[in-house]
Amino acid sequence: MKTALKVILIICLVLIGAGTYLNLDTSGSGEKFVGIGALIFAFILMPLFIYHRYRNKDLSNYSFKDRWWEGGKKDD
Repeated sequence: MKTALKVILIICLVLIGAGTYLNLDTSGSGEKFVGIGALIFAFILMPLFIYHRYRNKDLSNYSFKDRWWEGGKKDD
């Protein structure tokens, strides 16, 4: 999983870099590459990274246990 994340990150950076370079050379042809790189980063890389980092973690420490807004005990 770690290797796949690195490969996807490199692909995103190459697409964004190539798109930026093409925008400097020609008028507007690199915007597609920048957009595709940003979409891959946002919708593929970030969810995979979050899943990878939180896969075996105990997330119960980050939840409300008493539900103080429903009348339970409030922590001060």
